Amino acid sequence: MKTNVKVIWQDGTKGNGSLKTEFLDTKIAIPKEFGGSGNGASPKEILIASATACYSSVLTSMVESRGLPIVEITIDSEGITSDDEFKIIHYPHVILSESATEKQIQSADRLFAVADKGCTIGNLLKKADVKIEIIGQISTK
Repeated sequence: MKTNVKVIWQDGTKGNGSLKTEFLDTKIAIPKEFGGSGNGASPKEILIASATACYSSVLTSMVESRGLPIVEITIDSEGITSDDEFKIIHYPHVILSESATEKQIQSADRLFAVADKGCTIGNLLKKADVKIEIIGQISTK
């Protein structure tokens, strides 16, 4: 698999750039706290977004492949940086239909950790000592 990314940057550190792939087109910038304009996504935001997109696609695929009565999946993620650690916390929320059985709810709950293990981007980040935590929630609607 090959991925092409193109960045065009203007106006030095106080400027910004555009980052383009086949399906992504976004502004990027150096964060204000590092002397940049802050007028665009930072590399850290893009990294966390990449990990979240990977996790969400794996989780969705797993939920669907088990035939669970899915209504919606939402995932909020946050990145926390300290002097000695970079951590990403995913907060997935799986909403199953009211007709979901207790067995289906338990199956969905187990998938939070399984999807984490199946996410290639997350696994690469873990090799770089990024901590990834999953705090999942399941409800019915």
